[in-house]
Amino acid sequence: MAIARTHWDDLPSETRQAVEKHTGSVWSSRTVSEGLNSAVAALLDTASGKVFVKGLHRDYPRRWTQDLEAMINPHVRGLSPRLLWRVDGEWDVLGFEAVDGRHADFQPGSPDLPRLVDTMTALGNLSCPDLPVKVAEHRWRTYVAAPEELEWLKGDRLLHTDYNPANVLMMDGGALLIDWAWPTRGAGWIDPACLIVRLMAGGHTAEEAERVVAQTPAWSSAPEEGLAVFARASVRAWDEIAGNDPAPWIKAMAYAARDWLKYRISTNESG
Repeated sequence: MAIARTHWDDLPSETRQAVEKHTGSVWSSRTVSEGLNSAVAALLDTASGKVFVKGLHRDYPRRWTQDLEAMINPHVRGLSPRLLWRVDGEWDVLGFEAVDGRHADFQPGSPDLPRLVDTMTALGNLSCPDLPVKVAEHRWRTYVAAPEELEWLKGDRLLHTDYNPANVLMMDGGALLIDWAWPTRGAGWIDPACLIVRLMAGGHTAEEAERVVAQTPAWSSAPEEGLAVFARASVRAWDEIAGNDPAPWIKAMAYAARDWLKYRISTNESG
């Protein structure tokens, strides 16, 4: 469920003053509607230039997502907008370089997809830094049929995992990944698998979606048994999420996960 937006002018004066120590005077602000996980999401025009800010109140239960974003940002330079500063008081606010871009189009045939795959390939080349991020076998542990299935998800790659089109910014130089609330260490093919379900929810067939990610090295080496385990886990995970939140996009993801599992089963049987 999306968090209600708090506008820049509605923040406490102490928070705004703390931000302006980094930016100089804020001349204008525009609240951004896209995104689900931040109470504050705004583009500020300031004395030192434009900056994008996102933040949560210090009492918000998932404020830890701000810690993860700040922690991982130095390790994904060139793949994500640069974190410039952080204000941590009554409100926890992250200030990022403003990027002149738009959110990705995931429809079949979109010219954005090859550029996103290039970014995913670059990310797949990164070993996960030695940081306290989530690990795949822990994140999906409640969605597998048996503990031994989790062995397929283990790996040393840095994963984004949340390929909502709103988390992909398209710019002249390619695609950037934003909203690193769930950085994860695991098998490199998990990110392409996460994108497949998103693409299917956006209108692709399973075959079309798998074709999009087919050129990534991680996908080309993905084990069939591991993909089957993850496909089943994805169905269980999205069914659980849809049971708690009937938003249309969540239902679409649950349907897509089921369709992908059917395709994986039929592919294995025919192979």
